[in-house]
Amino acid sequence: MNLKKWRAVCGFSQHALAIEAGLHHTFVAHIERGVRNPSLDNIEKLAIALKIDVTELLRDPRHG
Repeated sequence: MNLKKWRAVCGFSQHALAIEAGLHHTFVAHIERGVRNPSLDNIEKLAIALKIDVTELLRDPRHG
């Protein structure tokens, strides 16, 4: 998942993104570290908060 990349591009801290997406900040940190796997609903919440398409979060980072 490209969450950390997009969070940085959009200028969010983990805490600010969590608030914007309606999630807990430790959950966002766990997703970025690969400790937790988000549901499709939470992926959508994160994409909406970042104002990007869900596919951007799911795209293989090795292929653009």
